[in-house]
Amino acid sequence: MNKRAQIIVITSGKGGVGKTTSSAAISIGLASRGYKTVVIDFDVGLRNLDLLMGCERRVVYDLINVIHNEAKLSQALIKDKRVENLSILAASQTRDKNALSLTGVESILDELRSKFDYIICDSPAGIEHGALMAMYFADQAIITTNPEISSVRDSDRILGILASKTHRAKQELEPIKEHLLVTRYNPLRVQKGEMLSVHDVHDILAIPLLGVIPESQAVLKASNSGIPVILDEPSDASQAYKDTISRFLGETLPHRFITTPKRKLWSRLFSTNIQEITAG
Repeated sequence: MNKRAQIIVITSGKGGVGKTTSSAAISIGLASRGYKTVVIDFDVGLRNLDLLMGCERRVVYDLINVIHNEAKLSQALIKDKRVENLSILAASQTRDKNALSLTGVESILDELRSKFDYIICDSPAGIEHGALMAMYFADQAIITTNPEISSVRDSDRILGILASKTHRAKQELEPIKEHLLVTRYNPLRVQKGEMLSVHDVHDILAIPLLGVIPESQAVLKASNSGIPVILDEPSDASQAYKDTISRFLGETLPHRFITTPKRKLWSRLFSTNIQEITAG
C-alpha cells in the first residue's frame, strides 16, 4: 500500500458510545484545518454516518458497490457541501457485513491514500467482521468509550485486538498509535459516584488521553438535524471536539469540561483540581 494518507480507525468495544458522532466531528475538524479527509462507514447493514452528515439523500453507490466492482470509487464518494476537503463513503443498508473482504478494503484504501491526507474509518462496535475490516489497515486508532465500567472493559478488549490481529501486528511493523476519547462525560455524576472519572478510565486503559467530550443535549440535537455537532459553534461538545483535533495535530491544550463549574467564589478554596493527563 502507498504511505501518504494516515488511516485512522474510530472504534469502541460497546455500541452507543458516540463513535459515529465522533467520526463525523473528527473528519470535519481535520478537513476544516485544511487536510483532505475522507470518512468511511464500515457499519454495513445499518448505515448511520450519512444520516449524521446530512447527506443520506445523495447516496447512490456505497462501499460494497465499490468492493464488488459495481461502481467506481469516484462515483461513490460524496463531497460534503459545508466543508471543503471532506468526502464521505457510505455503507450499504442492504448487504451483509460478510460482503466486506480484506482485499476489497485494501484496494479502496490504496486508491484513497493517493488522494487524501486522512482516511477515517468509522467502525462498528465490538470485534465482529465489519469492525475487524475497519481496523485491520489502521495506522492510528481512536478508542471511544463512555466513563462506565462495561464500556471501558470492552474497550480494553479492543486494544488487545489492535495489538494482535491487525496488519501492523501480523507484519511486526510499528504498532498502531492509540488515543483515548472519553465521551458523554458528566463531572457532577462523577462526584455522585455514578460514573468513572477521567483518571479512572485512563488508569484502566493506559493509553494517551486525546479528548473528553461532555454529556450534552447539543449532540442529540445535532444527530436529529443531520448537522454534525462540531459545527454547532457555541456548544461545549463542539469546543471539546475542536480541542481534540488540535491535540491530534500536536498542539498542547488543557482538558476542559472535566470539573464541575465553580458556582461560588469561596468554593474554589475547597475544590480539587484535576490535573491534565498528557500523552505518554
